[in-house]
Amino acid sequence: MAFIWVVDDEKNIRDLIRRYLEKDNHGVRTFSSAEELENALQNGTPDMLILDIMLPGNDGLTLCRTIREKQDLPIIFVSARGEEFDRILGLELGADDYLAKPFSPRELVIRVNRIFHRLQPKDTQSKPLILKNINVNREQRKVSINDQDAALTGKEFDLFIFFAESPNRPFSRQQLLEQVWGFNYDGDERAVDDTVKRIRKKIREKGALPELSTVWGYGYRLDV
Repeated sequence: MAFIWVVDDEKNIRDLIRRYLEKDNHGVRTFSSAEELENALQNGTPDMLILDIMLPGNDGLTLCRTIREKQDLPIIFVSARGEEFDRILGLELGADDYLAKPFSPRELVIRVNRIFHRLQPKDTQSKPLILKNINVNREQRKVSINDQDAALTGKEFDLFIFFAESPNRPFSRQQLLEQVWGFNYDGDERAVDDTVKRIRKKIREKGALPELSTVWGYGYRLDV
C-alpha cells in the first residue's frame, strides 16, 4: 500500500481520484491548494503526489519546481490544460507522468501503479528486511530480534512492517489508521496507541536496538 497526496481545487475531482485509489488499496490525502500541501509537507512526505496545474495561488508547475528542489518523489500532473507546452514543461520540471482532463480514473490508477512498479527494487518482497538487530521476514510475517521471535500478532506485524519500510519517518495517528487499518475502520486513534504500546513492549523485551518512538503531538516513528 502506498500513501498518495492529491492536490486539486475541484472537490469532485479530488473525491473521484480518492475513491478509485482507495479501491486499489492506496492511502489518500487530499488538498485544495498548493499552500495546504506545502504546510503538510513540513510534517511528512507521501509516496506520490498527484497535482493539478491550475491551482489557486501557486500553480502546480511552480509547486512541482519547488518540491523538486528539496526532494525526489513521484509526481503525476492532471490538468484541464492539455496543451503540449504544459505537458512538456511539466515533464521537464520533473513530473513522472501527465494526464489531461477529462481522464479515465482507472487509467490514472494504472499509471500510478506502473510508476510504483518501475521504482520497486527487484525481489524486494522475498528479501529479509534487516534493521540493526531486527530481522523482518515478509513472506513468513515474522519479526526476529537477536534470533528470537518477537511473537507479533497480525495487526502488530502490519503496523510494524509499515514503520520498518520507512525507518526514521514520522507518521501521524490518522495516517497510520488509514494505511494499516483502512479507511473503513470505525474505531478511533486509540487503536494505534494501544498497538504501538504492545509492539514497543515486545521488541524491548527482546533487546531491540531500533526504538519505536513517540512524536509528541503528532504520532510515531521507528528510529533506526
